Amino acid sequence: MSENVIKTKSFNFALRIIKLFRFLKEEKKEFILSKQLLRSGTSIGALVRESEQAESKKDFIHKLAVAQKEANETDYWLELLFQSGYLNETQFKSIKSDILEINKILASIIITTKQKLSAI
Repeated sequence: MSENVIKTKSFNFALRIIKLFRFLKEEKKEFILSKQLLRSGTSIGALVRESEQAESKKDFIHKLAVAQKEANETDYWLELLFQSGYLNETQFKSIKSDILEINKILASIIITTKQKLSAI
């Protein structure tokens, strides 16, 4: 059985987001932005999991497109946390590379699936 890369990466990313949320809450006393980050950053993996049970290829594409929107939103919150000084450059670059990779994988899956769908 082959590994589902996006499923694994989005799950591991959600774990990083949970740890970052705890850090921001406990160490930085930041509660508002971190809550938004927690919601959007963990929903990516949930939507990827949901896409496994899609009712059709169009539903599959839709669920992954929503996951991509959540990834874009997560990227926004990370940028905001960095620019406002809650994350240092090392912390930001480390997690930023993860969300960019997830976004690229999601985009690739969506494009490939749309191409397959239009070829039918």
